[in-house]
Amino acid sequence: MRAVRAAVAWLDEHQGTGREQQTIRILKLTEEAGEAARAWIGATGQNPRHAVTHSVDDVAAELADTAITALVAIESLGCDANQVMADCAAKILARIGRSPAGVD
Repeated sequence: MRAVRAAVAWLDEHQGTGREQQTIRILKLTEEAGEAARAWIGATGQNPRHAVTHSVDDVAAELADTAITALVAIESLGCDANQVMADCAAKILARIGRSPAGVD
């Protein structure tokens, strides 16, 4: 989470804080998800005009960008991204009948 908090601090310093910046950081998540989708389309050759343009590693990198962007948005809301993710993971584990102990 050090990178996430550093990114938030850098964004706050260069772009400011407040509701507008929170909104932009949440909207940025949509942009990143679109890049992941575009990479998947490219990796599977689903655009006949371009054939295969991306690798699975490209898709994974775009998904990682999307995940980091979501964590930055969470922290920008003033929430602890670690805690929010832990709470979310616990809900998922409970839903699928798994114990959260020892699971990352």
